[in-house]
Amino acid sequence: MELKSTNPHLRMTVRFLEKAHRQYNAALWATVAELLSRPRRSRVIVNVGELNRLLNDGDIAVVPGKVLGDGELSKKVTVAAWSFSKTAVDKIKAAGGEAITIPELVRRMPKPSGVKLIT
Repeated sequence: MELKSTNPHLRMTVRFLEKAHRQYNAALWATVAELLSRPRRSRVIVNVGELNRLLNDGDIAVVPGKVLGDGELSKKVTVAAWSFSKTAVDKIKAAGGEAITIPELVRRMPKPSGVKLIT
């Protein structure tokens, strides 16, 4: 797939996800790479309040876009995303959860069974 972004970090992340897809035969990583390859205005934007509604305690989720801090989070979850607002990171940590990068999630869980895709 052709990524038109000039952001070298984004290009590296997409290539990393495509390689992980091929290496571990994990379709989720190919889907996340495709969603990150979209134009910025088409990427996913999720608030922590929405994560609170969609996830259960102990869930692991990947957001191929940005997580914003609107709403409250009362569940201990691990969230991997392309980017986080400072407020979102603070609220995730305050709930006992973890905010990590997508490559970090791939390193921890190369075969993403049980990881929820938030779109």
